[in-house]
Amino acid sequence: MTEFLEPVLSLLRTEPHFLQGVCLVLGLLVGSFLNVVIHRLPKMMEREWHANCLDLQGKDVPEQPKYNLVVPRSSCPHCGHMIGALENIPVISYLFLRGRCKACKAPISIRYPLVEALTGALSLAVAVQYGYSPLTLFALVFVIALVALTFIDFDTQLLPDDITLPLLWLGLLINLNNGFTDITSAVVGAMAGYLVLWAVYWLFKLVTGKEGMGYGDFKLLAAIGAWFGWQLLPAVIMLSSVVGSVIGIGLILFKGKTRQTAIPFGPFLALGGISALFYGHSLAAFYLMP
Repeated sequence: MTEFLEPVLSLLRTEPHFLQGVCLVLGLLVGSFLNVVIHRLPKMMEREWHANCLDLQGKDVPEQPKYNLVVPRSSCPHCGHMIGALENIPVISYLFLRGRCKACKAPISIRYPLVEALTGALSLAVAVQYGYSPLTLFALVFVIALVALTFIDFDTQLLPDDITLPLLWLGLLINLNNGFTDITSAVVGAMAGYLVLWAVYWLFKLVTGKEGMGYGDFKLLAAIGAWFGWQLLPAVIMLSSVVGSVIGIGLILFKGKTRQTAIPFGPFLALGGISALFYGHSLAAFYLMP
């Protein structure tokens, strides 16, 4: 095993293009799996909530077919055709099939290859930015988690604890050894990230009587603070708010939405987190003294 790994690791260390190619392919493959996570994780959570409600009411939980991220196999929602390995090659299969099911020719959502391409592109950008280093592995985990959270929030307006909380703890763990920032900044960042949005939530609720965001947003900003420290929180919040406001106004003007239309905030926080990963020092330089 070591005879195989040593030359591969040597190539990754000495050949940046090889490392970048590996990260690109890995990102595409992970993006394909993220499509499963994005679709199934909310359904798994819903099943768990339903079972817990029945249990609290003292009712029997009915037996259900196994449903997780692996079982059952992926299939066409229109005809039930099982997706084969050759139909599951990231991006390429979609192009080869011309965006249609092999069996029934029903259209396949363009979002599937977009998620794959986005994850691949971000993984490539991580390799270019951080090169051959332990930070590259952690940065890959960070961008993968944010892609999953973004599309889950778009679909359901949920940010699952199954992703946000491990992301928060992993950020603190990395920074024990001064990964992306020092551990003091990371701990303060996690606390401040949560408390800032918590305060905004309650202020908005007191003024309007409505909930402006969910607790998942607090946890996601706490995770970003844990990864990059309190210093980058103002930039993340500002960027998220500006982009969110622009898109919200655009939806009102061009899509007939109203001010009461709920818009998930998680994707904009994710954009802020990605910006902190790639441009953290430049962003902080705008408002921190040298």
